[in-house]
Amino acid sequence: MKTIHDIKSMKSKRKIVMLTAYDFPMAKLMDGIVDVILIGDSMGMVVLGYENTTKVTIQDIARASGSVARACKNALIVGDLPFGAYDNEEDALKNAKILLEAGAHAVKVENKPEIIRFLVDKGIEVMGHIGLTPQTITNFKVQGKNEEDAKNLLELAKECDKAGCFSIVLECVPESLGKKITESISCPTIGIGAGIHCDGQVLVTHDILGLFEMFKPKFVKRYAEIGKDMKKAFEAYAREVREGKFPSDEFSFH
Repeated sequence: MKTIHDIKSMKSKRKIVMLTAYDFPMAKLMDGIVDVILIGDSMGMVVLGYENTTKVTIQDIARASGSVARACKNALIVGDLPFGAYDNEEDALKNAKILLEAGAHAVKVENKPEIIRFLVDKGIEVMGHIGLTPQTITNFKVQGKNEEDAKNLLELAKECDKAGCFSIVLECVPESLGKKITESISCPTIGIGAGIHCDGQVLVTHDILGLFEMFKPKFVKRYAEIGKDMKKAFEAYAREVREGKFPSDEFSFH
């Protein structure tokens, strides 16, 4: 089983591989291949059909965390603290404990060094997340493109690092800024649209498999078109049922 120490020790040595999973079969397939599995609030869009991530609840993440935990023997499991789950220290601690009890090994927090520090002081491992942070941002575009914004993101990364997070997700920032942040902090960076120089990479699994087609960010590479293959299978099944070809004798009891 990958540990927090394993992930931290990979900085500048070996690239960290992270993907999302929200259920048992998906996690089972990727366990032993990826280093970290994130139960992301991205489930709100790619699984639950919401327009954004803000309607995802702690119960949604906890249930998915349990499913993933039952599938995994190798990967480190990180559960997202969703929108509204860490507005204050009391809520952050209560909800982090819910995810850990469900099976996560660590939690992810967007933008709040003070909450990271509080949770770490309570013995909870935290992954930070800066840049394009879907829970709070309204302008979905590359972050840190001008000098002032880049400086602010660099300082925020340093604050999260000092607060004790074991890694930081950098989302949708220029490659040069991803490189500068990675070189300026002690914990590993995991990029999503942040360039090649980060210590690792994460993508939403439904995006790389072609299972979510509402939109495709520039930083997403399709590694398969499973959605199209699934549709073909559904069509073939429906056709055979309607034509009376399934179930044939081979699939019947006698």
